[in-house]
Amino acid sequence: MKNKLLNFCVASCMAFMAIPVLAQSAPAPDALYQAFGEKSGIAALMDDFVNRVVVDPRIGKFFKDTNRATLKASLTDQICVVTGGPCKYEGSDMKSAHRDLDIRKGDFNALVELLQMAMEARGIPFTQQNRLLALLAPMNRDVITVR
Repeated sequence: MKNKLLNFCVASCMAFMAIPVLAQSAPAPDALYQAFGEKSGIAALMDDFVNRVVVDPRIGKFFKDTNRATLKASLTDQICVVTGGPCKYEGSDMKSAHRDLDIRKGDFNALVELLQMAMEARGIPFTQQNRLLALLAPMNRDVITVR
């Protein structure tokens, strides 16, 4: 169950269907990795994000038995890969990780909101936020399990 809860957050972060994304020609993914401050910047963002998620009254219950350090490390690697960085994500695929978690669109939207708040708090420009969210959006269909 702990792995499923860990993967809920990892995958949810990857699947932001409810976020409007500005249409634009995106620079090379490694430029996004640099814009997020490379691995150390992404790690700081995930630290802030996970700290928000675990105490959030809407979705914190999903993470009560999750090892925060492991979650932060896994999310850091996954975001690093998505942004074009040199990291390697070795976690579960999103569909099997979320199959039994009864994740609803409202849970998902709460997670998206918390990620946006963390990015805003870290001073990540809106354009860069949208670039990341556009890369994460396709994973939503594997994360939301209750339609």
